Order: sequence, then structure tokens, then C-alpha cells
Amino acid sequence: MDLLKKLKPMNQDKAPVYEALEEFRRNRVVPFDVPGHKRGRGNPELVKLLGKQCVELDVNSMKPLDNLCHPISVIKEAEALAADAFGAAHAFLMVGGTTSAVQTMVMTACKAGEKIILPRNVHRSVINALVVNGATPIYVNPDTDKKLGIALGMKISQVEKAIEENPDAVAILVNNPTYYGICSNLRKIVEIAHQHNMLVLVDEAHGTHFYFGENMPVTAMAAGADMASVSMHKSGGSLTQSSFLLAGPGVSAGYVRQVINLTQTTSASYLLMASLDVSRRNLALRGKESFRQVCEIAEYARKEINKIGGYYAYGKELINGDSVYDFDTTKLTVFTLDIGLAGIEVYDILRDEYDIQLELGDIGNVLAYISIGDRMREVERLVSALYDIKRLYSRDRTGLFDHEYINPQVVLTPQEAFYAVKEEMIPIRETNGRVCTEFVMSYPPGIPILAPGERITQEIIDYILYAKEKGCSLTGPEDERCERLNVIKEMKLY
Repeated sequence: MDLLKKLKPMNQDKAPVYEALEEFRRNRVVPFDVPGHKRGRGNPELVKLLGKQCVELDVNSMKPLDNLCHPISVIKEAEALAADAFGAAHAFLMVGGTTSAVQTMVMTACKAGEKIILPRNVHRSVINALVVNGATPIYVNPDTDKKLGIALGMKISQVEKAIEENPDAVAILVNNPTYYGICSNLRKIVEIAHQHNMLVLVDEAHGTHFYFGENMPVTAMAAGADMASVSMHKSGGSLTQSSFLLAGPGVSAGYVRQVINLTQTTSASYLLMASLDVSRRNLALRGKESFRQVCEIAEYARKEINKIGGYYAYGKELINGDSVYDFDTTKLTVFTLDIGLAGIEVYDILRDEYDIQLELGDIGNVLAYISIGDRMREVERLVSALYDIKRLYSRDRTGLFDHEYINPQVVLTPQEAFYAVKEEMIPIRETNGRVCTEFVMSYPPGIPILAPGERITQEIIDYILYAKEKGCSLTGPEDERCERLNVIKEMKLY
């Protein structure tokens, strides 16, 4: 009987955290707790900025509203509904963004001295977690598309080789999809990993819609992965910084909660939690139709942009059955080098001259993030602007960099390098051959060009200087202008 009850779909019409907040607001409880703005009365400028209803729902944990650190009522119910909607055994509301979900996955799966297999083109949050917990990364360097310059997915042969050489690894982490829409053969990776008693963690930050759309690439949970981090605020429509962490039946939910509580706030925002709750309900009830429209808009845009000439909005034609096992067609990524402009240059022109804000502009591509809030008329405006930019700004592409990803030379683990004795603030042009102790990345996408423990090469220096010249937003190093780097101090022998 209990099994039948468990298998019965839950009522996705409910939004328990949001409903509890609405009930709380109607009761007009007198606040002698935090936050100190006291439903906005103490900060009229905040009320003007956010609105009365918003600040009235910015409240603290209390019995009727449950507690995210140890949920027993409405938050627990909201997490059960999310698990049901995503096809997971367990789901956790995350208010520290998908960064916190990714870091929880890594810190749940491995500890100091243990090995984790992962592609090097991971988000910085993965390597940050390794700095904290001391695990050793075993990098799989992905292939790159020779025309587009972007990193592809994990090839099965690369995964098998990494496992053969590191049979003591405890987990494998997969980006699925990548920022650019590239998907790996997730089912096969899970199968191989589980044969070797390794957990599979999936950074699914850009794949929320996989769970609710039709004819989408396989989801992490459907593929049998052990954990997945899902950026509900990206394609799912919740507030920025809200996310879900999903877990399969082979993972202890209680232990995951303990790991979450090592770093997550004890003052969780009910605005973020309620946004997750109502967004999950929205997608569970209307996601199929919403994402059908998203796919139609993205495909229309792809077709129209490719008609312009010079640009290349890529799609399923990239699929090769291995390093590009599948492709997320909602990702409208456009290769720009053939019109003689770096992606970041097109990105800047669109923003400065056409009031169009894209998600990403890198060395060779721009990314327009298409999701449930987009309409055809905005896409037509984007297409028209790209046509204008080609007409007005195109030039010969001689001298443009043609790749985004450089295979690293790993010398030390991220933790060893980050805490090593440093020789501080060396001019970047003088760092060739030295070992970096910090991150350098263009954000977005947040994939490190350099991570702690990697050797700096002339190719990397040239790339960083070129990215700066073109206007990429470089982040990570202690020097905010990214003109100097911290490197490991060289020991002199006498």
C-alpha cells in the first residue's frame, strides 16, 4: 500500500510555501523578530523599490513557515512536490544559487584525498568546492569544435580511459548541457560509472526545461544519475539565486542536508523559496506548452539569423553521436567570427547601440537565452539588429582568436595551490611557466581559463590579453584589473 501511494503522482496544483506565506500575511502577526525593516515600515525606500507585498513576505523562519535547515512541514512538502515534478527521489530548495547546489554535490560525493573525474570546462563552482574539501580532480579534456572553438561533451572513450587509469575515483561529474547546448551520452556515462561503483553528478544548470518540455535531451534523473543541480532561475522562471538540488534513491537525503547546512545560510529568503515553489507549479502544469513555444521561437531565430549570412546559429547538425550526443535547441548561440567581429564585440554593440542584452559574449560566440518569458517580436528585433551589425561593422577576420578553450597543465590540486606560499602580484606578461594560485575566467560563462594549480603558458597569457583587449569581463584574480597574478613562490636553492 505504501509503495502504491509513493508511486501515485502528487497534486502539482499546490504551492505550500507560497500558500503558507499568504496565510501568514493575512493574519497580520505583530513582528518582534527579524528582519529589522518590520514588513517594510522601517525602510520606506525599500518598499518603494520592491513593493509592499514583496517586503511583507520577506520574513524569518518560524513554526508556521518551517525552517530550510531542518524542514518538517511546508518546506518539506514543497521539496516532495519538486522531487515528484522532476522525477527525483529527493529535492532540496537551494537559496545560494546553483553554485551552492554544485558544491553540495561535490562535497557529498568526495572528501580530501579522494579522486573525482570531471571535464575541465566546468563552472568555477566545481573547482571552488575542490579548494574547500581537498579532493583531487582527474580532468577529462574535452574535444573542441575546430570551427566554433567551443569545448564539446565528454566522449565515452575519454570517460573509460579516465576510469581505467583511476579505478579508485569515487565520482564523475558531467556538464549537461553545456552553456552552448552540448549534451554528452549521459545514460552511457551513468551505466559505466555505476559498474565501477562511482557516483554520477550532473551540473544541469542550463537544463531545467529538459524535465518539462517534449523531445528534449535526457534528464539527469531519467538517465539514472545520483545527483543533479538545476538552475530554476535560468530557464525555469524563478527568482535569481534560487535553485534545486536533486538526488536519486542511492543517496542519503539526510547526509545531503547536513552537507548543505555546512555552507548554506540559516536565514533563508522566503521570497526565493516561494519563487521556487510557484515556478515548479507553473512548469508542472504548463511547462510542456511553454517550452514548445520556446523551441519554436529559438528555431525561428536560428533559421532567420542563418539567412543573413556570415553568422552561424548552430543546432542539431552538430550531433555526432559521441562528443555531441545531443543538442539543446533552446540555446540560441551564434558564431560571429566570419563577419570579422569577436562575440564580445557583437555583444557590446547590441547592448550599447540597440538596447539588447544578451546572456553571453565570448571570443567567437554570442548567446541569446530563450525561455518562457520571450516572445517572437523580441526575437525579430534581435535578428534585425544582427543584420544591421553585419552591414555596418563587418570586416576581415584576420588576427581574431579562433578558440575558447585551452587544455590546462595541472601541477597541483586546487586546494594545494590555493593555500600555497605565494609570490604575489606578478605582471601577467612575466608569468609564463609559473603555477597559478587563483582563478582567471571570463564571466559568463564562468569556465576558468586558469584555475589554482595550473601552469601558466604563453598561449594562456596571449588569450587573457586578447580577451581583455576585446572587452571580455575577466574575473577571479585578486587584482581586479587582471594585470597581475599570484603564483606559487619559487624556492631558491643555495
